[in-house]
Amino acid sequence: MSSIRLYRIVKTFLQFGLDELVPKYKQPWYAKLARLSLFWMRNQHKDKPIALRFRLAIESLGPVFIKFGQMLSTRRDLLPDDFANELALLQDQVVAFDGEEAKALVIAAIGQENFEQFFADFDCTPLASASIAQVHTASLLHQGETRQVVIKVLRPKIGKIILADLKVMSLFADIVTRLFPDGKRLRPKEVVAEYRKTILDELDLNREAANAIQLKRNFSQGYDSDKVLYVPEIYSEHSHKNVLVMERIYGIGVGEVQTLTDLGVDMKLLAERGVEVFFTQVFRDSFFHADMHPGNVFVNATNPADPTWIAIDCGIVGTLNREDKRYLAENFVAFFNRDYRKVAQLHVDSGWVPNDTSVDEFEFAIRTVCEPIFNKPLAEISFGQVLVNLFNTARRFNMEVQPQLVLLQKTLLYIEGLGRQLYPQLDLWQTAKPFLEDWVKEQMGVKAVFSKIKDNIPFWNEKLPEIPDLVYDYLKAGKQSHEHHGELIRQMTLAQAKQGQRIICSVLAGGSFIAASVFYTQHFQSLAIISATFTLVFSLLALRK
Repeated sequence: MSSIRLYRIVKTFLQFGLDELVPKYKQPWYAKLARLSLFWMRNQHKDKPIALRFRLAIESLGPVFIKFGQMLSTRRDLLPDDFANELALLQDQVVAFDGEEAKALVIAAIGQENFEQFFADFDCTPLASASIAQVHTASLLHQGETRQVVIKVLRPKIGKIILADLKVMSLFADIVTRLFPDGKRLRPKEVVAEYRKTILDELDLNREAANAIQLKRNFSQGYDSDKVLYVPEIYSEHSHKNVLVMERIYGIGVGEVQTLTDLGVDMKLLAERGVEVFFTQVFRDSFFHADMHPGNVFVNATNPADPTWIAIDCGIVGTLNREDKRYLAENFVAFFNRDYRKVAQLHVDSGWVPNDTSVDEFEFAIRTVCEPIFNKPLAEISFGQVLVNLFNTARRFNMEVQPQLVLLQKTLLYIEGLGRQLYPQLDLWQTAKPFLEDWVKEQMGVKAVFSKIKDNIPFWNEKLPEIPDLVYDYLKAGKQSHEHHGELIRQMTLAQAKQGQRIICSVLAGGSFIAASVFYTQHFQSLAIISATFTLVFSLLALRK
């Protein structure tokens, strides 16, 4: 199946003429020869602009490639405007499948009786269509009230397509590992395995429902920052593996910058709140929305002076363990403070670079890459070039890719892309620095100690009555163990003394036996025999004691 899929990928690229993206003078001779030999895969879309062909090719190859295009659409600093505009259409305008088929899938999942009892006004024309699923509007009877909902339905047979793409990606990862010098360091197999888990999780809408419920709970704890992000309500009693029912929200797509500007939305505040939402999810909750492309993020502009965010599609979420989270926070703070020495030392201590790495050289390399980007607005920073420089630095110092952080890296790209669209003058560093400094203080300062004590008080209170008995049992066991060990030591000392005496006697006896043998050869044979016999008997008696 993977070979068939690989053939289709190559065929699609050539039929859309994407080989034109590589100048002919940069193509090796064998690539030109291969192109000529595949004459039946000629460009069939010469009348279309190359940017449109690029988008159509990605769209035709399915969800894995579409998601790649979605990520690229947020990186206008890396792409020409025509490519970025075309790829932006992949966010929620993918070609839809038949609405009647979608309705049949919903009925099959929840049952004909339940569908007729609780749902009405199902619109077969999809509200939006994405790479893995599409959504339809309907009305839901819930606790005696009629509520407007959207129903998300997985595309039919989408699992087989994704598995085929994953096999091709695994094949490429294996080739990169075997043939390229940086293959092992980049750990492509681990990265593909991580991506495999992530995208397969998207095929279970029950998991997405659980993620959305958790994210909504995280931003319902009473903090001031909780009002900044709204997550729609999930109706899990009507949801299934391939069907998800949730509250319909009314917001403005974050990509509709002109609409937001015309409404007088405070774009600076909106962009800063976007950064705040991201770092809150990562460092406060260790649970973050990892698919924040413009098709999944909306703005509530009811009060233009106080705009808030709305997040949908929680199929992909990321988590960080305590060690990764603390390590990242310390790195961020060190970066913000331009303490490149600490950044270099943290990389060595974490094992991300070899232990024999020169901290001085690594510090200088990081300084060379990062120093130019500080104190500049996003509009003046080419993060694409920064990433290229960091990659070269990583290769120089044999830095390994960390698969568990791939989602975080992708989400950072999305956040930067959104910030660039909304408010290019945003200083990402100054916006995030106070938040991270406060978080590090909470985790490592005096406040953190008291917080941990407070968290442990219920456990200590439960165990407190048992402490006297535990202390008594420990001391009693310790006394008995001490007495037992003392007796063992005394016996061992006596045994060692006896053994030492035996060894000394044996050595003397053996020496006497040898001396007697020599004496025998030089002097009197009879006396030597008597002496040798006596010393041998003495030796045997000594060993017997």
